[in-house]
Amino acid sequence: MKFIRKFFITGLFALSLFPFTSNIAQDSVDLGADIVSRYIWRGLDFGYSPAVQPSLKFISGNFEFNIWGSYQTTRSASVPAADELDLLFSYSVKLGGSGTLNFLLTDYYFPTAGFRLFNFNSDKDAGGGAHTFEGGVTYSGPESLPITISGYVNFYSGTDSDNSSYFEISYSQKLDNIGLNLFLGASPGGKGKFYGTEKFNVIDLGLTASKSIKITEDFQLPVFVSYVINPNSEIAYFIFGVSL
Repeated sequence: MKFIRKFFITGLFALSLFPFTSNIAQDSVDLGADIVSRYIWRGLDFGYSPAVQPSLKFISGNFEFNIWGSYQTTRSASVPAADELDLLFSYSVKLGGSGTLNFLLTDYYFPTAGFRLFNFNSDKDAGGGAHTFEGGVTYSGPESLPITISGYVNFYSGTDSDNSSYFEISYSQKLDNIGLNLFLGASPGGKGKFYGTEKFNVIDLGLTASKSIKITEDFQLPVFVSYVINPNSEIAYFIFGVSL
């Protein structure tokens, strides 16, 4: 049974790439990495360490498939390992001049957490479930209304019995060639405190500023800083990042 499950999942992953490889001349592939002073996700600090975050992205029409990871650069026996490897699928729908809808499916996997890759059912002999599947919908407004409204919910997880959800609204603007993004995120909470709260709380509030620094005539280096507050945990972060 475990062999069948492994075969099925591996096959599903391979099939997900088929549309991109079959029409490679018409599609696009991109790769890159961010180097960040801290990995802060939805108001939570993962790893208490700088991190390297590689990505490999395939785009075919309205479909996008992204392999994304985050790896700590320092380790401490007192801090749980927080390396992460995610698979992200998305489909975008343009609403004419009214913006864009994105439908997302994410598989979160933490390879250093002691969970086995093919343990999807929280088998007792394999420890906790290795994967959390999340569905999401985002709406991005047109240039005249530069807001993004997002909602996400865990619908299958070996570690989150509450099917926790998260909602966010953000507003983007440009000032002196610096991109500014204000954001506010909240969660209804749950008994398991997946987002660190049992009841509704704002957990992610902040501002990201980004720009490109000219290095040569042909190369610019994108950099960004983020000031993030988690009002529920009463903690703040100031993060620096470089995109390659």
